[in-house]
Amino acid sequence: MNSDLQKLQPYPFEKLRKLKEGCQPPPGLSHIALSIGEPRHPTPAFITEAVLSHLHGLSTYPLTKGTPGLREAICNWLTKRFQLPAHSLDPEQHALPVNGTREALFAFAQTVIDRNRPAPLVLMPNPFYQIYEGAALLAGAQPEFLNCTEETGLIPDFEQVNEQTWKHCQLLYLCSPHNPTGAVIAEQTLARLIDLAHKHDFIIASDECYSEIYFDQDHPPPSLLQAAANAGNDRYSRCVVFHSLSKRSNAPGLRSGFVAGDKDILKQFLRYRTYHGCAMPPHHQAASMLAWQDENHVQESRNAYQEKFAAVLEILNGHLSVEMPEAGFYLWAKTPGSDTGFTRELYQQQNVTVLPGSYLSRTAQEINPGSNYIRMALVAPMDECIDAASRIRQLTESI
Repeated sequence: MNSDLQKLQPYPFEKLRKLKEGCQPPPGLSHIALSIGEPRHPTPAFITEAVLSHLHGLSTYPLTKGTPGLREAICNWLTKRFQLPAHSLDPEQHALPVNGTREALFAFAQTVIDRNRPAPLVLMPNPFYQIYEGAALLAGAQPEFLNCTEETGLIPDFEQVNEQTWKHCQLLYLCSPHNPTGAVIAEQTLARLIDLAHKHDFIIASDECYSEIYFDQDHPPPSLLQAAANAGNDRYSRCVVFHSLSKRSNAPGLRSGFVAGDKDILKQFLRYRTYHGCAMPPHHQAASMLAWQDENHVQESRNAYQEKFAAVLEILNGHLSVEMPEAGFYLWAKTPGSDTGFTRELYQQQNVTVLPGSYLSRTAQEINPGSNYIRMALVAPMDECIDAASRIRQLTESI
């Protein structure tokens, strides 16, 4: 067996199941799950209809590279959404469809890490999406965790990374908007990181899956590609972004996303994926092409999240230390005491499940930046979110 498998830590939800063992919630209260970031707004009907109407494509093998129509829709969406220079993205070279960004974020590290270089490092935010860590370990690299705290604005303090660390860095994972805090990395910081990538010979993989759930309509989150183009790097050298229809279009079961950016890197990633055998089914490609061409359903979903955040924060204000995030559908809330203790008591007394922040983090620089925080995913219907917030408030009042 691959010995690196032994380095993998239990997934947060495995830890959560163990934490809840032995609890007996009140039988009269229905369970409300705020722990899993699975969108529950309705999948737009036109996406479902497109899947059904293209099932005849099952008789042929799909191309790993995807259809020209889908790649063109992706490039057109990126160009319009992030105000990229016209024709700077070539659908033949700058974009690849993927079966959800989770598998692509993992596979990307297997492609780009050079095991022959000494002491390869993969830098990532802390807290983080655990796929980054697993991808690094199974690619033969060492994860390096960059703490995101209140003092750093909930994003990594990249200025504190020393020259030796940058020297050994081969891959930098970014997550903006950030899961779990909702913090957004400014375009100026992204441009600075691109400069560092060229100086120290590493690649940036920017997980931008939450970019379309934001609340300031005049200031949507920027993309790494946007920062590159505005800095004159319209070849997108060393920059690769990851986007998904799971969050944007409430279609997690479609398993559809894309990677885009540096054509030379994507050429090698396509080569890896051809061997990996992960072509997107043709009916999913057809539905995805339509999804990337429509913005109305995205705005409707964005409005629904904004309404839920407003209602929940009104209930929790003054009872739990939590603020409106810049983007995403998570609330990152401080707990009165241990995050694991609070999570267990909330389930035991109120039958509400949240995720302890310490399960999303690692101890680095002698702290676990997720300790004494919980992540709440406001993905449930409005009435469930309001009910959950009221139960959380009751628990805080009893402590």
